[in-house]
Amino acid sequence: MDWTDRVLELEVGPVAHGGHCVARHEGRVLFVRHAIPGERVRAVVTEDQGGSFCLADTISVLEASPDRVPAPCPWARAGGCGGCDFQHVTPPAQRALKTAVLREQLTRLGGLTGGLADTVEVEELPGGPLGWRQRLRLAVDDEGRAGLRAHHTHEVVPISDCLLAPAGLLDDLLERRWRPGDEIEVAVDVRGERHLGAGVPPAERSASVQHAAGRDWELSPGAFWQVHPELADTLVEVVREWAAAPGGGTAWDLYGGVGLFAAVLAEQVGPRGSVTVVESARQAVADGERALRDLPQVAFRVGRVERVVTGLPDPTVVVADPPRKGLGRTMVDELCARAPERIVYVACDPAALGRDVKLFADRGYALAALRSFDAFPMTHHMESVALFRPADRS
Repeated sequence: MDWTDRVLELEVGPVAHGGHCVARHEGRVLFVRHAIPGERVRAVVTEDQGGSFCLADTISVLEASPDRVPAPCPWARAGGCGGCDFQHVTPPAQRALKTAVLREQLTRLGGLTGGLADTVEVEELPGGPLGWRQRLRLAVDDEGRAGLRAHHTHEVVPISDCLLAPAGLLDDLLERRWRPGDEIEVAVDVRGERHLGAGVPPAERSASVQHAAGRDWELSPGAFWQVHPELADTLVEVVREWAAAPGGGTAWDLYGGVGLFAAVLAEQVGPRGSVTVVESARQAVADGERALRDLPQVAFRVGRVERVVTGLPDPTVVVADPPRKGLGRTMVDELCARAPERIVYVACDPAALGRDVKLFADRGYALAALRSFDAFPMTHHMESVALFRPADRS
């Protein structure tokens, strides 16, 4: 029986990865948005593909959690914008939910018991839960109006603001009419200036400047940079501490973008060492070469990481910041076969991190340290940094 559009009364169970909580009804599992563990809610089924589970969205709360608060944004609701998962939850409770998800992924997928899987906490970054988002992408509906996508669909929700972005950033962009189907890239730089990328006429596009690792980075329109203003330097400091690349050593910065971590590694290996940045985006490499032209020990290679590294000399230290899917078996096998002393792994998805923790363990590398940061308040996302070392030295 298809449960789509059916309204159910549910007892809400634990949080699940993806911004949902788990509930059960008549032998089936429901992943429920806009709920909190321990609540009793009415929810409408939004998607049912006929399997053992379906998706639902809370439409009324019968028994509320003490962690529930009014969502500050009117579009953070059932049928609204899909960007925020936890606006109805106090910020400390949001971090507790993310911590529970991270620990569960490390245990279930990573095979860890005790230790870091029981003690890691998702840490708060300065700046508060609103106004932090430095980069976002607006979608354009069939009528040319810019907005944000609804959860799990391509539907565009027209909005009058986004509270995660700095105040006033989007005002005129939301009033304009755009070409249907386009996406508009918007970024804020270190000076608070707005820059536009894809989706706008070339004459309106401009490079932005960010600051991290003690230097300025001039970024081409659309170039990747961390969305939270405090995250880049936070990651830099963790990488600096955990990489500990020796003077004269050989370091890799994989999926390196403009070379943010390469700047740190170059300081550590010094002029007698070498740092190789591997990145597939040519424009990011051009930006990075310009920013790091004072560091001759840094070399950029353009291409797919799994192909380029096969021709590189063995590293002493590796820093890897892969896409959301993680490293995967092929890359973990390649890295471990090269026997680096340390692997510092920046992960934006706890499930991918959990899977890779298990792969590293199978190849003799243990998780030696782990930190995680609430770099995306009001959403289910987090950013983690893991240190792997050979099991006999960790």
